[in-house]
Amino acid sequence: MRVEDEIREKLTEAFQPRNLKVVDESEKHRGHAGYQEGGQSHFHVVIAAESFKDQSRIARHRAVHAALGPDLIGRIHALGLSIED
Repeated sequence: MRVEDEIREKLTEAFQPRNLKVVDESEKHRGHAGYQEGGQSHFHVVIAAESFKDQSRIARHRAVHAALGPDLIGRIHALGLSIED
């Protein structure tokens, strides 16, 4: 399974988001640290879910990282997050 699909699956399971976009931005980072041929290293996630309501920005980021888990996070070089309630 592609990393992009794993991210989508884990976040959907954890948050049942009303909006979720997972974008592989790896190609934008060709030649930079962490780039790997074939992509799947740099991502931007846009997620909106009721469960983020009344959480601080840091709490939201921590929740996303916890949902993805250390194994998956360890395979991602860069993860940009846009989180809404």
